[in-house]
Amino acid sequence: MTVSYTLKVAEARFGGFSGLLLRWRGSIYKLLYKEFLLFTVLYALLSITYRLLLTQEQRLVYAQVARYCNRSADLIPLSFVLGFYVTLVVNRWWAQYTSIPLPDQLMCVISASVHGRDQQGRLLRRTLVRYANLASVLVLRSVSTRVLKRFPTMEHVVDAGFMSQEERKKFESLKSDFNKYWVPCVWFTNLAAQARSDGRIRDDIALCLLLEELNKYRAKCSMLFHYDWISIPLVYTQVVTIAVYSFFALSLVGRQFVEPEAGAAKPLEPGQDPGPALGDLDMYVPLTTLLQFFFYAGWLKVAEQIINPFGEDDDDFETNQLIDRNLQVSLLSVDDMYQNLPPAEKDLYWDEGSVQPPYTVATVAESLKPSFLGSTFNLRMSDDPEQSLQVEATPALARQVPATQTPLLSHFLGAGAPSPAISLRNFGWTRGPPRTPYLLRSRAEEGGDPEDCIEEADCMEEEAGPEDQAQEP
Repeated sequence: MTVSYTLKVAEARFGGFSGLLLRWRGSIYKLLYKEFLLFTVLYALLSITYRLLLTQEQRLVYAQVARYCNRSADLIPLSFVLGFYVTLVVNRWWAQYTSIPLPDQLMCVISASVHGRDQQGRLLRRTLVRYANLASVLVLRSVSTRVLKRFPTMEHVVDAGFMSQEERKKFESLKSDFNKYWVPCVWFTNLAAQARSDGRIRDDIALCLLLEELNKYRAKCSMLFHYDWISIPLVYTQVVTIAVYSFFALSLVGRQFVEPEAGAAKPLEPGQDPGPALGDLDMYVPLTTLLQFFFYAGWLKVAEQIINPFGEDDDDFETNQLIDRNLQVSLLSVDDMYQNLPPAEKDLYWDEGSVQPPYTVATVAESLKPSFLGSTFNLRMSDDPEQSLQVEATPALARQVPATQTPLLSHFLGAGAPSPAISLRNFGWTRGPPRTPYLLRSRAEEGGDPEDCIEEADCMEEEAGPEDQAQEP
């Protein structure tokens, strides 16, 4: 069964994920403990060999090899290769789950479109929904080991009630070298067309809607089959696996605690005791190396587990339970629930203008929170009423409006100073010689007319010759 821990992390609290570290089923410990023990044993054997079995000369040679392996391991781009691969696998894993066919939409359309309370109408609806479930069983037998073990032969499918003996004979009489999971969908379309001819489906619109939902259902079956057929390129999986294994093969040798290089110690003063040789801390247990193995090899194990979620791992999809659920729910919706409605009654808020459902004592504080009305709802507008007047947009009026102020420039230029205007003419991107924009102060502050100010500025630009413009700062 899929390991679910959603309720355990419903609230963020201190040490929220710490309780999940003690679980065994579906954990990284269960996936990785064999490889972790093998890596630890091999590291210990090499360490014992170096410390107890080699001569002094052999230890010096081994130390040189260890340093070379340690430098070489750093050249492998393990984080990049492994991270990109795991991201690809996780996206593919979720896409496969969303491709599992569910009959919920189709059964609702069948219940609403195929009419008849008699025995024939009931048989028609149940047969249509059974064909849909049969198609999903056939495709899941092709991709899921759990479903194949449950239905190893077509006889088991017949005994389970998804197919009759006559339907099995029809199915096996069709000669095809390819997977025939689509055959029940064709039966579905033919039976729906016959129901339209008999008047069980009352109009072509209902028939079209029914076939559209069937095509969506069949498309998911096809996508699931193609996900099983087209895998992630083998070369990429091989590259990632070789990168991880070679990295830790080099780490077995390169991460050994060996004697420091010759000349690494500082020069001694005359008469000074040399003391012990200085170098890396000699530890019998390589804690950081073991943690690195746990993270990187665990990362690879995650990809290995979810690259095919239709197996029998702890976190693989519960396909057998999905089959049981789909058949039970779909038959219930088209048979027992067909036109079996509760009486329509007035709701509790029939005569109330403002509807407010009750809260419990544990949730009543939430009713005091204001509702979200939009990010600009509390935006502070200008206090000047003239800024809210609606006017007709004209170029002359737009030139009279002061330029928009920026907080930083307003701090240096003063509260009433407009921001300098910047146009394409400043950068020489227009025809003619470049011009420097005028910083004009509106004469409205001095009691003058703003239009006169604009006209005076235009005249100054026209009267300025090329020589004058060249002398402008």
